[in-house]
Amino acid sequence: MESEGLLVRSIYYGAIGQEAAEKLLQRFGRDGSFLLRDSRTMEGAFCLCVRKTPFVHTYRLLNSADGWYMPESEVPLPRFRTLESLIETYRRAPFTDVSMPRLTDPLEKTQLQNRLDPGFSYMEMNSNSSVY
Repeated sequence: MESEGLLVRSIYYGAIGQEAAEKLLQRFGRDGSFLLRDSRTMEGAFCLCVRKTPFVHTYRLLNSADGWYMPESEVPLPRFRTLESLIETYRRAPFTDVSMPRLTDPLEKTQLQNRLDPGFSYMEMNSNSSVY
């Protein structure tokens, strides 16, 4: 994650589960809000979670020798050297693919630090474990 840009580092929530990601987006996001988390089912993959009321959609991001890509996408896009370039391309693209909600508002961790109450927390499971 250190090789990624500021956007990815600010929206990366680590090893939180799908349920926690959905709660964060439902409580603090709006349509188009998104965050990034580790995939629990595929080693080395990430999940891009995007709110589009009434749901939170999850898209797996995979890395291959050719770069990062989104296998579920119906829009043919090239592979990307970084997660940041993949996400920024999806943010800027004029999509006609209705299955992919528009990425408009990154749900940055720093925005949440002062808004979380004691009854709502998530744990980031990486080398610098912390609880918010």
